[in-house]
Amino acid sequence: MDVTEQRIKAMTTAGLNLIGQALSIYDSKLRLVLSNRRFQEMFSLPDDLVKPGALFRDTIYFLADRGEYGEEGSIEEMVELRVEQALAFEPHYMERVRPNGQVLSVEGAPLPQGGWVAVYTDITGTRRAENLLRARSEELSDQLISHAEELSATNRKLAATISALEEAKRELTEIEARTRMTTEMMPAHIAHLGADGRYDYSNRRLSAVMPGRPSEILGLHISEALGANAFGRVEPHLRKAYDGETSVFEFTEDQDSRRIRVSFTPDRAGGVYVMSVDITEETQARVALQQTRRRAMAAQMTSGLAHDFSNLLTIILGMQARLDKMTIPAEAHELVAATQQTARRGGQLLNRIADMTGNRTPQPKSTDMQGLLEDLRILATPSLPRGVGLSVVNNLPDQALMLDPGMLQDALLNLVLNARDACGRSGQITISAHAVGSIWVEITVSDTGTGFSSEALEKALNPFFTTKGSDGSGLGLPMVYDTVKLAGGDLNLRNTPSGASVVLRLPYRPAPPEQEGLVLLVEDNDDLRGEFRKMLVDLGFSVIEATSVDEALALTLSVEDIALVLSDIRLEGTGTGLNLMEQLKTGLPCILMTSLPFSDPLHRQALAVAPVLRKPFSQAQLSALIRTEAA
Repeated sequence: MDVTEQRIKAMTTAGLNLIGQALSIYDSKLRLVLSNRRFQEMFSLPDDLVKPGALFRDTIYFLADRGEYGEEGSIEEMVELRVEQALAFEPHYMERVRPNGQVLSVEGAPLPQGGWVAVYTDITGTRRAENLLRARSEELSDQLISHAEELSATNRKLAATISALEEAKRELTEIEARTRMTTEMMPAHIAHLGADGRYDYSNRRLSAVMPGRPSEILGLHISEALGANAFGRVEPHLRKAYDGETSVFEFTEDQDSRRIRVSFTPDRAGGVYVMSVDITEETQARVALQQTRRRAMAAQMTSGLAHDFSNLLTIILGMQARLDKMTIPAEAHELVAATQQTARRGGQLLNRIADMTGNRTPQPKSTDMQGLLEDLRILATPSLPRGVGLSVVNNLPDQALMLDPGMLQDALLNLVLNARDACGRSGQITISAHAVGSIWVEITVSDTGTGFSSEALEKALNPFFTTKGSDGSGLGLPMVYDTVKLAGGDLNLRNTPSGASVVLRLPYRPAPPEQEGLVLLVEDNDDLRGEFRKMLVDLGFSVIEATSVDEALALTLSVEDIALVLSDIRLEGTGTGLNLMEQLKTGLPCILMTSLPFSDPLHRQALAVAPVLRKPFSQAQLSALIRTEAA
């Protein structure tokens, strides 16, 4: 309980102690939740019966033993009767006379989550006054006395009702606080707009979904909170929502090209509920998956054709070779040579098509972009004419990124060679790289050549389109485009005042810190052991494996440089991961893993002695826990 909650509880208790009535609240299991000091004083209860959690049965037994409910019947029968009545609780109002002559009114009201609140009022003085009034005012009509009694009873009921309403208000306040905490924890912007387009509710997630926007937006109009450009994109959909139509749509945000999904839902009272989610990573994965499916379809369509054409070209080359050996005119030999050259070029083209539609899967790994771009400059420079310069401008953060360096370098080299052809004998080629927010890596290859024609801007990414005549295959840029799409990125062609540029955008994914060392993996399930081994190898570790406690201990005795033990709790044989930990060398870090529920005794014992990973877990979770242990 934090300081604020303690303060609120203290203020609530102090307030209840100030009222003149006795109050008690019991939950659905007949346990005391709350009472004020007047409750204890009125019934002279000991301290243990007014503590939260005290049983209703014990309190009734105490009162019955003191004669609170008369002398007829046994105490146990009195207790059981009132416990049964409490379990089947109904709203009620009653008055009763205690053995000491005190007259009490008792008002009981059930609570929404079970249990009840009871208010006890000392009406002894009121009853005496009524009796005195009746004795001294015989001239008053029976009707007037009846009205006075009804009014007094109504006032008492009203006081009890007010107490119940205050309790309901407190519960509603708690529910609202829990709801707000839940919305704050969600990775989405959740808000409500009034009929005037101003926020009357919002969590603090707008700036997380759309960086650069304010977090405190209550009272702001949506156009002020989003900015003119973003509001222009959402305004048509917002109008639909105000007209009563739910609208779900996506748009690309200007600042760092995040992809945002927005839902506008009318509330049927003139306002609109808003939910906005950053789906950039989802979009990147979707683009990569779509490109993989397209390539699979293209491979299926072209594989048969390529096979048949390869056979035809082989026959043509064979026939031309035989013809070349015959006695034919010199002009015919030239035609044979030209035919052979063309057939071989057709074979090379088929190979390029196979490369483009074959099983090329990106293999991202930790990549130093500064080193990759410098290697590219060294690799490409010898192929450039003396009059063409190549420069590299790297403005990326000094951080390793998860990319496929081979595919990326091949794609950039292809673009550099295209730029070389556009420049001719003189010009300048520039490769520049920078980050767009924390979302994209943007790499631009620009040149001072003739630029793209309008037809090339429209068709250059189509396979077999080329402006180089017989010297080009028309597959260079499509292969670069394919590479970028497979990684979840995008590619754009544009002309600049000095030439042309090709812009690649790839997902910005920082590489996890490099880890190394030897890990002893102890897991008796073959499939799981293979999966965990792959995770550890991808994280940079070497791995040795065991399936039982005995096998693991033998390895620790024979191998000296084990840096970490990753072991399941339950293993084949008689031992467990806990037994293994007890016998390991002192100081050897160990992480346990299990699919047992938290309630299982073995799981609880494990938590007391080592970090525990709950299966299934991701590579990122494993890496984070290993780094924590290493620190």
